[in-house]
Amino acid sequence: MQTDESAIPKADPFSLFEVWFGEAKASEPNDPNAMALATATADGMPSVRMVLLKARGVDQGEGGGFVFYTNAESRKGEQIRANMRAALLFHWKSLRRQIRIEGPLEEVDPAQADDYFHSRPRASQIGSAASDQSRPLPDRQVYLDRVAALEERYPEGDIPRPSHWTGFRLSPRRIEFWQDREYRLHDRRLFTRSSATEAWDDTLLYP
Repeated sequence: MQTDESAIPKADPFSLFEVWFGEAKASEPNDPNAMALATATADGMPSVRMVLLKARGVDQGEGGGFVFYTNAESRKGEQIRANMRAALLFHWKSLRRQIRIEGPLEEVDPAQADDYFHSRPRASQIGSAASDQSRPLPDRQVYLDRVAALEERYPEGDIPRPSHWTGFRLSPRRIEFWQDREYRLHDRRLFTRSSATEAWDDTLLYP
């Protein structure tokens, strides 16, 4: 049976995230920035899906944050607008690690949303602008026709960002690092703070 100390150091959680994320980028075969995003309706009905982390760190808003983008008129967008709190989960199977992050959300400013939208491939810009994400689609050809219409309308250059396509920043209040260990004697360290401006507290957790 293992008796050694925790392998998860007492450290700034953003710095520790960067170490783990760097190792994940070297070991994961696809999308190391993929994360499960859990949201809920105003009355607490939960929903979860995979999205991609697009920015992170102490420079992302007051106290640091984690940023993703979406159509705010989609199901998740409507849930976010109704209940501006969420949870993220990274699971890097190749490393047998997880990171869980929870906290309130805030919308990024329009300039940041514009910059990211126009950094995407032109075809991705068109695909997003043409999509009524999460809403019923009578036939796939309807969507493809809308893509073709936008390609014709904007034959070159960037596509205007739809006002409902935006980003959200999660300001973390809880960050848990989880490391698999033999015999399910897993290693867990939890960092918590009550506001974006407070220092982090941390503790180990029982597996």
